[in-house]
Amino acid sequence: MSEMSTAITLSGGAQIPRYGYGTFRIEDGADVRAAVATALETGYRLVDTAVGYSNETGVGKAISQSGVARGDIFLTSKTWDHGYDEVRRNLNESLERLGTDYLDLYLLHWPRPKVDKYVESWQALLDARSEGLLRSAGVSNFTIDHLARCEAETGTAPEINQVELHPYFSQPELRAWHDEHGVVTESWGPLALRGGGLFDEPAVKTVAEAHGRTPAQVVLRWNLQRGNVVIPKSVTPERIRENWQVLDFALTDADLAQIDALDTGNRQGGDPLEVN
Repeated sequence: MSEMSTAITLSGGAQIPRYGYGTFRIEDGADVRAAVATALETGYRLVDTAVGYSNETGVGKAISQSGVARGDIFLTSKTWDHGYDEVRRNLNESLERLGTDYLDLYLLHWPRPKVDKYVESWQALLDARSEGLLRSAGVSNFTIDHLARCEAETGTAPEINQVELHPYFSQPELRAWHDEHGVVTESWGPLALRGGGLFDEPAVKTVAEAHGRTPAQVVLRWNLQRGNVVIPKSVTPERIRENWQVLDFALTDADLAQIDALDTGNRQGGDPLEVN
C-alpha cells in the first residue's frame, strides 16, 4: 500500500493521512475555493489552514461544496494567539468560519516564547480535545525544549509537530525526539523555496532523471520516505496534480542518502525562538 493512502495513527487515536494540501498564502475567496476544490478532486483528503492565513472561510466553503463527506476530510487549523481563554476563543471562531462543529487537528502555530503562555495554551487544546471539539491536538514550529516542557507540565506530549522540513533543513535531532516521544513529524515548506536552488541540485536532478520524475516529485517522495506527513502547497491546478503523483515510484537508499547530504542546517523560514 502506498504511503499517501496509508494514515498514521496519532497518539490520541485519530488517523491522519500521510499526504495533504497546504493553503499558506492563498487568498480567501475564489482563489482558495478553487485551489481546495482542485486538491479534493485530485484525491487529497488532508487540508491544512490557519487563523493567520485569513482563508478559513473559503476553505470551509470549498469543503462544503466539494461533494466529499466531511468525515472523509482531515481538517487542520492553527491558532496564533496564546493564553487559555484566547485559544478557546480562537478555536470557536475557527469552527464558525470553517462551518464545522469539530476539527480533526488544531495546532498552536508558534511557541512564542517571549509571551511564555504556550503551556497553558497547550492545556486549552487538551481540554478542547476532551470535550470533542478536536479529534487531535498538536503544535507547530516547537523546538525540543518547548515540546519537553509541554509534556512535563501537562503530562501529555503534542500529537504532532508541524515544522519547516525539507532537504536543506531536515531536522534529524528533532525527528529523533519526536520518534522517542510519540510525536508525529509534519513538514511544512517541503519543497523549500520553489525555484530557490533545490531543484537544480545535481543530487535531486540525477535522482529525478533516473526515475523519470520532476525534481518536485522526488523531493516530496523523499519527505514521505523519511516518515513525515507532508503538505505541499500550490495554487496551480497542474502543480497540485503533479505534486500528487508520487505514489507509483520509490527512492532507493542511495537516492535518499544523496538527498540527505544536502542538509545545511539553515532555516528558510522563521526561527521559533524569535517569532513572537
